[in-house]
Amino acid sequence: MVNLIPLIISIICLVIAITIHEFSHALAADLLGDPTPRSQGRLSLNPLKHLDLLGTIMLFFVHFGWGKPVQIDPYNLKNPRKDELLIALAGPASNLILATLISISIHIFSLNDISIILLSNLIQINVILAIFNLIPIPPLDGSKILLNLLPQDISSQWEEAFSKYGLILLLAFLFLPINGNTLVGITMTPIISFVLKLLALPSF
Repeated sequence: MVNLIPLIISIICLVIAITIHEFSHALAADLLGDPTPRSQGRLSLNPLKHLDLLGTIMLFFVHFGWGKPVQIDPYNLKNPRKDELLIALAGPASNLILATLISISIHIFSLNDISIILLSNLIQINVILAIFNLIPIPPLDGSKILLNLLPQDISSQWEEAFSKYGLILLLAFLFLPINGNTLVGITMTPIISFVLKLLALPSF
């Protein structure tokens, strides 16, 4: 039971981070004029509204998972490319904002060791989720950010390539071994460590 406690804490923190992440996508879309997430019940802080079945199962097997993507209708947006970019940014930004606020709270208030451990875990999970989602490979938010930053003609070409090879790229990024590590580990770990140092937390 003692060995399960860190796993349970990590899963709870990840569920909180995923809920905030997906809710922020839904809120951004709603504020920008798209009622689709609201009509689908995604404008909610209820975790059950945002958890993906496979992503939830993966929490217990690989200690990482994902939420159900928030669907939007670009035709409801006044400036589709700009607004889609803002909606995509809203998820990772919310995780980094939450991590920053928690870090400030830890340094301001006198907390016991257990509370600090729990909150530090929540900070780390939020930072990891934010950085991971900024990877410019679909279905991650980074791909939507990239496509809406590129010129329209180039964006269309990249979108077509993503539709064909996106899953292969993501699997390679996650699992392709490189000198005993993976590409995701090589690229993400320094960035995550840098952000955690900014928040005065120990890096990996």
